[in-house]
Amino acid sequence: MRYLPVLTAAIILSSCGHRSSGSSDSMTDSVADQTLAEIPEPIVSELPDTPQPTAADVTFRVIVKDSTVSAEVDPASDLYSTAPGALTFRGNLRRDADFGGRVKGRPEKIVTEWVFETATDDRDTDYGRWGGGTGWTGQPLYVEWPAELLERFKQAGVMSSEASPREIIVGSLASEVYFIDYETGKASRRPLPTTNPIKGTVSLDPTLNGNLYVGQGVPAEQPFGAMTFSLQTHTLTSMFDRDPGAERGWGAYDSSAIRTGRFLFRPGENGTLYKWLVEPDCTTRLHSLLRYRVGGSAPGMEASMSVYRNYGYVADNHGNILCINLSTLRPIWHYATGDDSDATPVVTEEDGRAYVYVCSEIDRQGEGTALFAKLDALTGKPVWERRIEGQRADVDEKHFDGGFYASPLPGQGNASGLIFANCVLNTDGRNGQLMAFDRATGATRWATPLSYYSWSSPVGFLNEDNEMFILTGDCAGNLYIVDAATGRIITRRRVGNNFESSPVVTGNTAVVGSRGQTIYKVSLQ
Repeated sequence: MRYLPVLTAAIILSSCGHRSSGSSDSMTDSVADQTLAEIPEPIVSELPDTPQPTAADVTFRVIVKDSTVSAEVDPASDLYSTAPGALTFRGNLRRDADFGGRVKGRPEKIVTEWVFETATDDRDTDYGRWGGGTGWTGQPLYVEWPAELLERFKQAGVMSSEASPREIIVGSLASEVYFIDYETGKASRRPLPTTNPIKGTVSLDPTLNGNLYVGQGVPAEQPFGAMTFSLQTHTLTSMFDRDPGAERGWGAYDSSAIRTGRFLFRPGENGTLYKWLVEPDCTTRLHSLLRYRVGGSAPGMEASMSVYRNYGYVADNHGNILCINLSTLRPIWHYATGDDSDATPVVTEEDGRAYVYVCSEIDRQGEGTALFAKLDALTGKPVWERRIEGQRADVDEKHFDGGFYASPLPGQGNASGLIFANCVLNTDGRNGQLMAFDRATGATRWATPLSYYSWSSPVGFLNEDNEMFILTGDCAGNLYIVDAATGRIITRRRVGNNFESSPVVTGNTAVVGSRGQTIYKVSLQ
């Protein structure tokens, strides 16, 4: 184990060039103008490249595409910690949704501040019609642009001259990325066409170099895969489509890309974890990739990857949780949940130790249990495991899995000893509940029934007395304010159609998309 003195370089106000898109990894026709702000970081140890015994469960290949560049991931690099907003799913490397939500007193009302409507994609695909609005996970991004960069956007004609610095960015099932002025709810830029519907959460490069990383979710047309857009020029700069060497043929990218140091990581539903080098001119070049099998089969990754130092944590649709050394892409440990795992692993530090919370669905079981577990982040050994009874609901030719689609939310303030998640039961119609688990023991502290099941990940707010309140939505269009300490529902309000998507939070407000055509900004009052 080495100890590294580190200076993190935060690249801001950079200008990136482009060419028309194609199937190559990276293309550029200009050189970046960069301003570097060096921020001292504490000395942080690199976690070891030493596999635990469970890593033997995994058969894998690491393929290095570029051996001229060091593969080492800086364990102290956290570009999201100083980024002006929430620029990826659940906001940061640990995916713990620490958005910094704040309310005054005890919020009792959910007030709609504005409504934004998307287009509708009515094309018939092999997987149905997807319409508009947002699906799972569909979280909007929130960014506060520095004045100089905002002015550059406006002078380039890619942003409305009346737009405020506070912008919402959201990928839609309507096969477009939308840009919304946070203050007014009006379009701040014209939509970016993405050809195919987006189900997951787009990701904005935390250096503010203008790169927007988008994963397509449903193949209405070809090519189908992972895209990069430049917000400096409002154009597609790269398209990474079908990978002929992948273990699986399904090329969707519902995972929200995550950047650590010089590298961008994109888990694919084709069974591959891709490691891209982000160049100073903002282009991306494929550095290396990991392909793996467990039990002879190759699963796909729909969950987003969380990161702790130089370790990454992925979940897949065969129920595997892998810890991977992001420098070498070698698996460090493996844990089996027993069923499809789409919820993003969440990392916390408690009493000086790192843990990862994981959960699963009830899919292949039909009727059975969903797992919620706390694991040692360095070894993968379970601290505790809890199983919740439920079932899969089969309706006509569709099925709706039970269990956990939602990513966990660590408690804060007076609820700091708890961790929360929405669980689909399907035991009494399409029912579900918001649950609170004791972080130390795993005991269920409360389970609050919702009017309908929920796939949306809950978010938190603190008041001036350090009391925590949860905002969550369900798949019937209800939003709830819940007292985090007791589980009591303070307010329930029917707002939208179907909140599969997760909210993004700033101040006492949340922005969340609904199935249909609508995206809402609401405030807690």
